Amino acid sequence: MKQQRIIVFLPAHNEEESIAEVLKQIPRNFDPRVEVKVLVVDDGSTDNTVEKAKEAGADYIYSFSKNRGLGAAVRMGLAEALRLRADIAVYIDSDNEYPAWQIPEVIAPILAGEADYVMGSRFLGTISGMKLYRRLGNYFFTFLQSIILRKRIYDGQSGMRAFSKQAMEHAEIIHDYNYAQVLTLNLVRKGFRLKEVPITYQVRKKGKSFINFNYIFKVIPAIIKEIRRPVTKVEVNKNAHLLKKNYN
Repeated sequence: MKQQRIIVFLPAHNEEESIAEVLKQIPRNFDPRVEVKVLVVDDGSTDNTVEKAKEAGADYIYSFSKNRGLGAAVRMGLAEALRLRADIAVYIDSDNEYPAWQIPEVIAPILAGEADYVMGSRFLGTISGMKLYRRLGNYFFTFLQSIILRKRIYDGQSGMRAFSKQAMEHAEIIHDYNYAQVLTLNLVRKGFRLKEVPITYQVRKKGKSFINFNYIFKVIPAIIKEIRRPVTKVEVNKNAHLLKKNYN
């Protein structure tokens, strides 16, 4: 059986203070049945993000000439992962809030044939230190997604996610500003199996978050647009990435 090729991609906009630390924590050799490569999607950074990423061992860099938004960067990350022949893609924020060392746990449900789309859940794990307004925003948008999909979701805004190849191929992100809600709505409505796994969250100590009070006014119209769009159910290959217990 051939190795499963994992592309871990990190959208980054002016994250020179944190990106190297995140990259160094990404496990590369945790299972001989998988090969891990790292892609940084530079979203028009004006600092030394690209240089720091290269120094820290990024295998691939894709750069936008100007800042286009997190949704656009995630969309490009998925497209580039497919171009780089990924079997599975992992998205993780570059601000060091999410545990890169838990990537093996996040992809495990895909490799076990239990899921096609996995989110690392802070609310099933730890969320100590998260500011109140962000916690309330998470509760609101997660509850909204749960109602729309009629499925219990615990952390709909997670910045750590894994995708099967089919999920990558069919994922659509209609909003350049953000991706979190519309991507989950899109994939689950198409029939992809979602699973959440507990992760450890830590508040960012460096850099600045793009999320502010205007977030809600930009995201809600995108949610409405997404749920009004017709989607076609996908015939999911549930065992596409199933690993044999013994590696040869």
